[in-house]
Amino acid sequence: MSEQNRAQSSTKRPRSHRKSKQNGTPQSTTPPRPTNDDKKEVWKAYWMQQDQSWRTEPEIDLERQKFLAQRLTIVPNIEHGIYPFKNIKLCRADVEWLLATLEDGRGPIYLSGESNRIHQGLDLRGADLRQANLRRLPLAFTRGGLFLDEWLNATEEQRHMAAVLMSESDLSGVHLERAILRGAHLENASLREANLEGSILAEAYLNRTALLGASLSDQRHIGPVVADTNWGNVNLAVVKWSSMKMLSDEYEALQKEHDGKIKDKVTRLDENEKAVRANRQLAVALEAQGLNEDAARFAYRAQKLQRIVLRRQRNFGSYLFSCFLDLLVGYGYRPRRSLLWYLVTVFVFAVAYFAFGHLPLFPDSLVLSLTSFHGRGFFPGLGNEITLHNPLVVLAAFEAVIGLLIEISFIATFTQRFLGK
Repeated sequence: MSEQNRAQSSTKRPRSHRKSKQNGTPQSTTPPRPTNDDKKEVWKAYWMQQDQSWRTEPEIDLERQKFLAQRLTIVPNIEHGIYPFKNIKLCRADVEWLLATLEDGRGPIYLSGESNRIHQGLDLRGADLRQANLRRLPLAFTRGGLFLDEWLNATEEQRHMAAVLMSESDLSGVHLERAILRGAHLENASLREANLEGSILAEAYLNRTALLGASLSDQRHIGPVVADTNWGNVNLAVVKWSSMKMLSDEYEALQKEHDGKIKDKVTRLDENEKAVRANRQLAVALEAQGLNEDAARFAYRAQKLQRIVLRRQRNFGSYLFSCFLDLLVGYGYRPRRSLLWYLVTVFVFAVAYFAFGHLPLFPDSLVLSLTSFHGRGFFPGLGNEITLHNPLVVLAAFEAVIGLLIEISFIATFTQRFLGK
């Protein structure tokens, strides 16, 4: 699914809870509209009655409404960096009004599969929302940066002009599902308990951003797009990475189709390389903060994706060696595989000694297999029958070579995973 398609979704607005006229109970009446002189608490109560509980501010005056409505008529132009709210300082009240007036008053987007409504979020590219209080606002599908194809064709200046400015903003509990935040400035912002499922955070600046309780993965346990994200000093320990099966970078790379069309070879190779980079960068960031287990999981996924890259590059020698390393030790991130292969090798060769040497399976063949595996094979009781052409000698030599490879891989894996690189 392309990012343009991800920026659209079936949605459903919550039904209003109005009392009906039943059994003599009169229908509730709409409360009088507050004035700008009324306190925020009065406005909050009014918005609750209007089924807009996410609104907390008095409505902006008519002059501001006219200004924002005029800005909405501006046609975006990536080449010249023209966007409706480019360099416009927006406060929470502005954003609330823009959300309420989306699609001729249909309001903000709510994720749901029960309606055929197709809806795009606010276009906030280039907008100045620094230090704004946007707590718990429904900003799903917001456009705060460029789509991937637009990003690749844009210059550095064009990318910078399209990025939304949200530094030091309070985004606690905000709904940013499937938001396009590529290159967005989120330094020192608070994303505590924010909903970021399916969002695009690639190239974003997250230095010192608070992620406590933030939800980064959707119901399929797929995380956001994070390739080339500047994690800075973000505390990654507060995110539950164990619930994330893969990043969206990887998920998109594994899809065979794009916008209903089969991807060409160049596109699939580029997407896989980006997915490798995303997993490796996240693994490095996690390891730097001591989250070794989570880092190992994403590093392992990067290695598996790199194997796909090697195959698509027709580098079959490296591809086969990569397959061997994965099968043997999981690229050093699956140490149990070494132990499994150790037991399998010892048992298989014990059976071979039993078949070719007519030795009892236990303990003779098993002991011979154990000693041969470690390069110390001996053949008691065979006397002058021991020659270099003896099947037992050949099997023991072959097992010693295999044992050496497994021992080396086990030691390397153990050292990397448990004693540091």
